[in-house]
Amino acid sequence: MRNERNQGDGMDLGMVGLGRMGANMAERLVRGGHRVTGYDPGAAAREQAAARGIAPAASLQELVAALPAPRAVWLMVPAGAPVDATLEALLPLLSPGDTVIDGGNSNYKDTQRRAARLAEHGLHSVDSGTSGGIWGLKEGYSLMIGGEDAAVERLRPIFETLAPAPERGWGRVGPSGAGHYTKMIHNGIEYGLMQAYAEGFAILGRKAEFGLDLEQIAQIWRHGSVVRSWLLDLSAEALAKNPRLDGIAPYVEDSGEGRWTVAEAIDLDVSAPVITASLMERLRSREKDSFADKLLAAMRNEFGGHAVRKQGD
Repeated sequence: MRNERNQGDGMDLGMVGLGRMGANMAERLVRGGHRVTGYDPGAAAREQAAARGIAPAASLQELVAALPAPRAVWLMVPAGAPVDATLEALLPLLSPGDTVIDGGNSNYKDTQRRAARLAEHGLHSVDSGTSGGIWGLKEGYSLMIGGEDAAVERLRPIFETLAPAPERGWGRVGPSGAGHYTKMIHNGIEYGLMQAYAEGFAILGRKAEFGLDLEQIAQIWRHGSVVRSWLLDLSAEALAKNPRLDGIAPYVEDSGEGRWTVAEAIDLDVSAPVITASLMERLRSREKDSFADKLLAAMRNEFGGHAVRKQGD
């Protein structure tokens, strides 16, 4: 593991939320010589974390008590109400000078509101847009950080260990909210890239006369091509495991950032047709009985006499 440091150089951190991302991040920090105390409401998650070298805490009170001042507590909980609830529970336990880092996918406007509330109690707020998924433990995480310069600098050893390397893959991008704002746009771009790959491979697969091997093509494109990327690497792996994608429903969730990116583009009068269309395609994927498509077929029948296919045909 890269970025390993001597135990004496490590920092103390509390990790709230020991799901797949939170536990992996905590383990990477432990491997890097830091001391991490973790809390999760699930006893099984705490037990699994303990097996990975993370000191488990049975409550938020126990977690805070285990950390030396000034404390640093990193939240990896679902965006929205769970973040607010966790902060409200932490507020009476923390002391002025402590820092709370939100590493989830919070809306940047919520982050700005929360930063103001924490500041009223003398607490520092840092928002870290975090990308890397399940590969972050091994490869490192891309960290887009917002907050006061001094608060971010104090946590530099943590960011350097989580990142792919101390000198790259992370940075302070602006004041409170800027980290989550940057991650929001990052995910909007991701929507567009994923949609383009999906459409391209769908066209290739439909060209039956050539009998194209999609996994082979993905592997060719991975090296030297202008469209090579990590998303293409992952596509190649998925096609190698399951060339016809059997058993996978054509239903695509969205986690919120794409919607927020489109709303922000509208607010700023910025044209973003690719990201917007990719979001609409995700919504469309969930329509099992599309009224809009039925109406389109009916209109074609009305104006042109085009045949209407009955359900079950």
